[in-house]
Amino acid sequence: MKIVCVTGGTGGHIYPALALLDKFKEQDPSCEICCIGNDNRMEAQLIPEKGYPFQSLHTSGLVGSPLKKMKAILQLFIAYQKSKKILKDFGPDFVIGFGGYVSAPVILAAHHLHIPTLIHEQNSIVGKANQLVMNKVDRIITCYEKCDEVFPKEKTFLLGNPRATTAKESEFDQAYYDTFQLDSKKKTILIMMGSLGSSSVNQLMKDALKGIEDNIQFIYVCGKDNLQDAALFKELKNVHVTGYVDTLKIYKKIDGMICRAGATTLAEVTALGIPSILIPSPYVANNHQFYNANVLVEKGAALMIEEKDLNASTLNKSIIELFMDPKKMESVHKQALKLGRPNAAYDIIDLCRSCIQQGERK
Repeated sequence: MKIVCVTGGTGGHIYPALALLDKFKEQDPSCEICCIGNDNRMEAQLIPEKGYPFQSLHTSGLVGSPLKKMKAILQLFIAYQKSKKILKDFGPDFVIGFGGYVSAPVILAAHHLHIPTLIHEQNSIVGKANQLVMNKVDRIITCYEKCDEVFPKEKTFLLGNPRATTAKESEFDQAYYDTFQLDSKKKTILIMMGSLGSSSVNQLMKDALKGIEDNIQFIYVCGKDNLQDAALFKELKNVHVTGYVDTLKIYKKIDGMICRAGATTLAEVTALGIPSILIPSPYVANNHQFYNANVLVEKGAALMIEEKDLNASTLNKSIIELFMDPKKMESVHKQALKLGRPNAAYDIIDLCRSCIQQGERK
């Protein structure tokens, strides 16, 4: 089997793609994979580091002044022509796109070459690139029912995010866990705020975590650029500050999370049933993290604090409400598991294969 995967721009597009490719390789080590992405975004480094062949294009979003938009359209046309050559040379059985502007010209080129195509939408709000190609593709994979408001229902499949499978199958690393010098008898809460990591937020966290019972401990990922603020927490013996954490190595020992509401994070949280306090980033396209989080909140699968309402008092109150109430934690755990799709990667692989078979019958 020969697979072309196009993805780029952000980790939210790239990591689910890599998770799916890893499962394809596990099932069929002989399959050939070609990844396509932007030449100046994180995929250009990350994908080759993971060992997958990478072909680069140069695209940008249709934003800004009329001149910038015209330049972006020209870039997309050039990328489309280059994509056709890449696809003809490689000869894939199917092409799957995981979003980002770079995916649109590749998917359109595959469609015009009569190669079976699929797209994956990670968020509850459909991205512009996927909207552009949705009427040309053979299959659409979603993670949220809300996407049915946009995508053609007859070819849309609610299968989830491949990272859910990665998280569910992740193995606990005791040696790595021990580096955080945690007490294995205590309830452990992981705090990861992503780009919100800043000195002002670190001060907020310090105040929010004051007075929390000693039977709860926190791993606070403050960001690699803010490690100097670890001193803020020196009096809080139950807070362990780090610049980075490999979540897949410790998920199985995490009892709760305080985190953003990116699609990948929520796929992992629900696959494992981790009770969470979600703080959606308002600095993302179409405020999609709020809508992602709201799906969980409406089902009783998480709590949410919007960033405009975030302060030491509201966060402290939510921590007490959720993590200090065993019955509440168990209820949220069960509801989160109901939303999880731990078999997402395997279900998507099955859909890809059926898409190939349908293409062969045409």
